[in-house]
Amino acid sequence: MRVIGLAAAVAISLSACGGGTSSIAAPSPSAPAPLPEVSSTPIEQEAVSPPAAPVVIPPPVPAPSAPSTAPVTTTPPSVAPAPLAGRVVVIDPGHDGGNAAHARDIATQVDIGTGTKECDTVGAQTADGYPEHALNFDVAQRLRDRLTSAGVRVALTHTDDTGWGPCITRRAAIGNEAHAAAAISVHADGGSSSGRGFHVILPAPVAGLNDAIVAPSRRLGQAVHSAFAAATGEPTADYLGSDGYTVRSDLGGLNLSTVPKVFIEMGNMDNGTDAARLETPAYRDRMAAGVAAGITAFLKES
Repeated sequence: MRVIGLAAAVAISLSACGGGTSSIAAPSPSAPAPLPEVSSTPIEQEAVSPPAAPVVIPPPVPAPSAPSTAPVTTTPPSVAPAPLAGRVVVIDPGHDGGNAAHARDIATQVDIGTGTKECDTVGAQTADGYPEHALNFDVAQRLRDRLTSAGVRVALTHTDDTGWGPCITRRAAIGNEAHAAAAISVHADGGSSSGRGFHVILPAPVAGLNDAIVAPSRRLGQAVHSAFAAATGEPTADYLGSDGYTVRSDLGGLNLSTVPKVFIEMGNMDNGTDAARLETPAYRDRMAAGVAAGITAFLKES
């Protein structure tokens, strides 16, 4: 995503946008096709009426017998637990509202497994000044509420939008320490104003770091991609990636994760059409509903 200029003389790179990408094939409308292998190069029935019940003639009622004096015991029916109860999901709202005031802190270089990168960045914004960090945090809260109501245990990497950071390394560690069943980093992009659409970022394999979570992360990404598109009607990005997917090895949040994790870039804040939607509370609720449906589908299949 595009970095906002700061008064401090520190150049800040974007944590979730830009850089080299690899692309993968989109899943088919009926069933998401398996994604091809990728390299590590940087860069959400019609009810059917039951048939009429047959007429049954009851048998003769026998004469009553003396009541039994033995105690009556009953076994309560077993109740299957809710499929999502107790599952842990970590939501990472990209950036933070206090980052701009902590330019030096967020510019600190951290190890992302394939090199070093800034601790965090300021993020993008729309032409009329709606900041990405506010968008991300709003959607994250809506997403948290939806998942919590379904029985999921949810943790956010930061619980307000006034602080700075945490660093991308810490964001990954929060998901790892929670042993999350899924983690998602919520972002919006800052690309060419002529391009619009959303995309999901999947982890490229980084040997010795995230090998075990690449395949489940792809399944998580496919579920979120499909549900988000259905809930919002947002087209897939036409300015990068392929069919709304990119694969990256330059994001510490993915490289350092030991739990299934993806990023979602919900739209292009530099595009007028996308920006108008992203700034609307009702649309932000639809985006949260889509992401929640995707995560729910993944958890039910995991």
